[in-house]
Amino acid sequence: MAAGAVMHTFEVQLADVDRGVYDEVTVRAARHPSETDAYMVTRVLAYLLEYEDGVAFSGGISATEEPAVLIRDATGRITAWIEVGAPDAGRLHFGSKLADRTTVYTHRDPAKVRAGVAGKTIHRGEDIVLHSFDRGFIDAAVDALARRNTMTLSVTERQLYLDLNGTALSSAIHDQPLV
Repeated sequence: MAAGAVMHTFEVQLADVDRGVYDEVTVRAARHPSETDAYMVTRVLAYLLEYEDGVAFSGGISATEEPAVLIRDATGRITAWIEVGAPDAGRLHFGSKLADRTTVYTHRDPAKVRAGVAGKTIHRGEDIVLHSFDRGFIDAAVDALARRNTMTLSVTERQLYLDLNGTALSSAIHDQPLV
């Protein structure tokens, strides 16, 4: 019998000074057996760093026509296509045509992510921003991860301050063009 998804719950105090977003949020993230903890932590961070009305996780790995995180307006139209990890050029091309804005959050080496899409056709590829974190930041967050989590996340001047279950971490949010 195959193992099912593991549910992780995050009780979050969010203070994104850069965007003027302050909220208490409960995030439930299912980690599929084929998904790494690093990917899931990055997915949760992407959700919180993009937090606004209409933000949601997609249906998971079975939702091949959706990104890891998306934002819909009140009519249901996708306004932001948010990929995690190292998406292929085809997914980015599709998402960029569908949504007003496309972005990528990665827990991997950003140079390798950029190399993976170099020279490929991506609609509005020059507008896609790749967000990454300091080396070791995601791994340290994974070490503090539990099934039930308390988190304080603050962002100011693109510096992220994270307290995850009593472990204090920080990282710059590195923004660069994808192509």
